[in-house]
Amino acid sequence: MLNQQFPKNFLWGGALAANQCEGAALEDGKGWSTADALPYGVFGEIMIPPPNDYLKKEAIDFYHRYKEDVKLFAEMGFKILRISISWARIFPNGDDLEPNEHGLKFYDDLLDELANYDIEAMITLSHYEMPLHLATEYGGWSNREIIKHFEKYAEVLFDRYAKKVKYWLTFNEINMVLHAPFNGAGIIEKPENISKTELYQAVHHQLVASASATEIGHRIDPSLKIGCMIAGGPMYPLTPHPNDMMEALQKDRETFFFADVHARGKYPNYMVRYFLENDIAVEITEEDKTTLKNTVDFISFSYYMSYCATADEELNIQARGNIMSAVKNPYLDESEWGWQIDPQGLRYMLNLLYDRYQLPLFIVENGLGAVDTLREDEHGEKIVDDQYRIDYLREHLKQVYEALEDGVDLLGYTSWGPIDIVSNSVCEMKKRYGFIYVDKHNDGSGTLDRYKKKSFYWYKAVIESDGKKLFETEKVDTASPAT
Repeated sequence: MLNQQFPKNFLWGGALAANQCEGAALEDGKGWSTADALPYGVFGEIMIPPPNDYLKKEAIDFYHRYKEDVKLFAEMGFKILRISISWARIFPNGDDLEPNEHGLKFYDDLLDELANYDIEAMITLSHYEMPLHLATEYGGWSNREIIKHFEKYAEVLFDRYAKKVKYWLTFNEINMVLHAPFNGAGIIEKPENISKTELYQAVHHQLVASASATEIGHRIDPSLKIGCMIAGGPMYPLTPHPNDMMEALQKDRETFFFADVHARGKYPNYMVRYFLENDIAVEITEEDKTTLKNTVDFISFSYYMSYCATADEELNIQARGNIMSAVKNPYLDESEWGWQIDPQGLRYMLNLLYDRYQLPLFIVENGLGAVDTLREDEHGEKIVDDQYRIDYLREHLKQVYEALEDGVDLLGYTSWGPIDIVSNSVCEMKKRYGFIYVDKHNDGSGTLDRYKKKSFYWYKAVIESDGKKLFETEKVDTASPAT
């Protein structure tokens, strides 16, 4: 095919999370969030109160430098930027009577800056953080009371920003609550000490809150596009043995369950059986069932890797991925962090989701975390030669194109971490995703200066060409404006 390109209205961009980029941890009235209480990553120790010094406290100082960063995103040609709003910046304690105007004003200014460059915004209401007070005093999402506080928060945001923002997500990677309960639901307890009933009760409260927020947003402005967001990674059976096939099906359903409720407005039958067989007693009221009928307009997901599943305990050797652990695929290479690389899995996931729901999809996270080296080129320009990132993204985006050819209705693609940020899983700067290098290191040192990587110019060319650049045979060798 000579005319390989993406649709003209395809939304190219990048995705950020407030707690990983903003910094300004307690500035302008912001309260502590659960993200602040995880200074060493998702699987690190929960620290309440948070320590005096940790990377996310300043992060990359996006709170003060967003204009510089948005200008760089615009230079790449972004059509959309996915951001999250820090709930604790709007309601410092979560149960405050009135919102914090300073926090609201910051996001007004950020959205206006994006609009200045004709970049659309996508807002995530809750991206792995909630006011820490709601965790310490209420027990996080295991407490039904949190629903009303989230509804109030959502209504404030929709009222304030509905005229500026069309695309909205409720919870980031909502299915990861099952694997990291404090990170996803503010439950202050070791995962092994949380009963399945408490865990799924928290999940239920989030699902009800998500559906309620969807109703609130549509009531305020029916034209808003409100979606759910799941961590998407297909499960392959490790072998064609029927037991492995069934195991992969069951593991996939741990992800699909969350999308099923968001898209269909009710619990699937397989979860009813799962609850019965595991003595899980979730309180689901008639009002909850009515609320859940407020379904989403589109389904978004992150994609970093695929997984394998087996019923054979001898082969069931778990390896850590993004947050979830799973059996490794012997046919795949892996990144420096042990995440397996499977571009075709993205096409497979897109087809799975579209076949299942027949709703528009949006890839809102995908990228490669790697150790980058900043150096000077022959012209004295500071650059990062991250051809490995270009290769990774090219192969994944080619598979996105194939999914579009398959007939998948895909709205857009926002790469994860278009600028280097503090990683969530390990809270490091060493693990970098961006097209833009930020001079900050694991020990907190650095100037915070921004530098364009080789991938910056490549992604810019991909967007400018509506994806045609992906199919060129030559390697991109533009490392700086001078070359």
